[in-house]
Amino acid sequence: METAPSRLQQLLAFYQDDPTDAFTIYALATEYRATEPERAMTYYQKLLDEHPDYVGTYYHAGKMLQQLEKPEEAEKVYRKGLTVARKAGQLHAASEIQQALNQLLGLDYEDED
Repeated sequence: METAPSRLQQLLAFYQDDPTDAFTIYALATEYRATEPERAMTYYQKLLDEHPDYVGTYYHAGKMLQQLEKPEEAEKVYRKGLTVARKAGQLHAASEIQQALNQLLGLDYEDED
């Protein structure tokens, strides 16, 4: 009896069929995020380069860059993501990216009364 392919195997097959599909690239980055951050980042970078209007990339790519201890690159990704998200009218995404940027820059303090 054959075992069903894993989600990763399925995604890699989809990617082989169409290496330009933004959703598949994003899904692969997500799949690798916890176990292989460098590999995940290669997929996020592909999205940033080839699908710059794919708003969902910016928050997660920035977080991955922070995890990889590349704060300057993370800041650039967040700032670009803010522009892209606002232009696309995706204000919730822009808010999340803004919060991540503020946290990166140390501006996420709580107001004290």
